[in-house]
Amino acid sequence: MGIRLAELVETLGGQLIGDGALEVTGIAPLADAGSSHLTFLSNPKFRGQAATTGAAALILSAADHAHIGEAYAGARIITQNPYAYFARVSQRFARMAARPPVAGIHSSACVDATARVAGSACIGPHVVIEAGAVIGEHCQIDAGSFIGRDATVGEGTHFHPRVSFLEHCHIGKNGIIHSGAVIGADGFGFANEGGVYIKIPQVGGVRIGDEVEIGANTTIDRGALADTLIDDGVKLDNQIQIGHNCHIGAHTAMAGCVGVAGSAKIGKYCTFGGAAMVLGHLTIVDKVHISSGSLVSRSILEPGQYTGFYPLAKNADWEKSAVIVRNLPAMREKIRALEKIQTPLKSEK
Repeated sequence: MGIRLAELVETLGGQLIGDGALEVTGIAPLADAGSSHLTFLSNPKFRGQAATTGAAALILSAADHAHIGEAYAGARIITQNPYAYFARVSQRFARMAARPPVAGIHSSACVDATARVAGSACIGPHVVIEAGAVIGEHCQIDAGSFIGRDATVGEGTHFHPRVSFLEHCHIGKNGIIHSGAVIGADGFGFANEGGVYIKIPQVGGVRIGDEVEIGANTTIDRGALADTLIDDGVKLDNQIQIGHNCHIGAHTAMAGCVGVAGSAKIGKYCTFGGAAMVLGHLTIVDKVHISSGSLVSRSILEPGQYTGFYPLAKNADWEKSAVIVRNLPAMREKIRALEKIQTPLKSEK
């Protein structure tokens, strides 16, 4: 099945240069695209590949269009944000290729009599839905998932296989949770008495907004007393840990293996590179961007880009730098001593 270029532009916008009746059957990278493919250019350093691509049509910016000129002979869709346009086109093709879920409850599913499951929802094999849970319209709960007591799953939300969504957790509409994610496990809460740890019951929940995507094997702990909060539009990659009572602001995105300790408050429109770490009880304001591998050990109260790791070097060079860093206190004392000697010499002159 294909899509006519004119249909894409009518739906998604952009300026079409070329034959609107041309039909494309898929989207592919610049180097791999063939005569029935649509491709895109979002980084100027690939202009050379774009000029020679075999794609039927190219999504690109006005600046790249002017630079490439006549070198590329195919059709073009000019738009302000080619990468976002590519994402929307990809969604169209994905919907066309997907097998629509069939509403109903699989015979092997275990659904408590007091749970409420919308008639348009699709409940897969071996799903368990406990007492008082609510599953909204057009939800898709795939095989082996678990939904705990009094949990709520909003309209159009999709749980991939083996999601654990525990008691008193809530997610809004059009969410996606990938396989192996655990939402609502106990937070790491213990009191120490004489070297012995006493467990603090975690009686809060997890409250997740609309349009949130949570990656495979990511864990979000329930709050100790109040809820852990994940606001609208948040995107979490695989294998992320969000501690209890955290608040992640709307449209913040985190790459794989990020760890956020308990009670951290993170603003809106923030980004975190892979394996970044955030200590507990910190505040990070809106529009803060943390580089991969960085440790955030204090609150950040001003928007901007922050980096907190030592650049990669050859091991021998790194060892030399480590020796210098270790000797900095002694070097500082020597410099101070020299300054004390130098000052009287200057006064004598």
